[in-house]
Amino acid sequence: MLFPTHLVAAGLLSRVTRLSPWWLVVGAALPDVVDKPLGLLGVVDLYHSVGHAALLVVLMVPIALSGRAGLATAVGWVSHLLLDALHVVVNGRPGDALFLGWPLTVPPDPLAIPPGSFIWYYLGTPSFYLDVLLWVALAVVVVAERRDSSDAVADQ
Repeated sequence: MLFPTHLVAAGLLSRVTRLSPWWLVVGAALPDVVDKPLGLLGVVDLYHSVGHAALLVVLMVPIALSGRAGLATAVGWVSHLLLDALHVVVNGRPGDALFLGWPLTVPPDPLAIPPGSFIWYYLGTPSFYLDVLLWVALAVVVVAERRDSSDAVADQ
């Protein structure tokens, strides 16, 4: 998934879960905010490493138990990992989902495309259309909420 789509998914999750959209967005942004700079600087070889490691659940459980903001952050983080795993599977590269086990497992043949170049690879892939679907869903939710709020004002 492209970074903005993770944020959109967090917004949609806030409607379903009633968790803070701001903390969901923070959690959804975390994996890329950590991993993309590390990959660009050459600290790690993959753009899915430290922040995308499912082993971080050891840190996320106490965060989730700390209160509603922590829970929203953890849910946002999990949503990011699940969407990225779905992305590689939908695009026919299920072995790339091994990024979830980093550093214990590494995808056998990762794409290793820098984030900027990745966009050109991504356009037209099956998960690109999944991204579009999420954006359309957000648009539908926003339009419906605006319609409901304008109807409520008209009824007063």
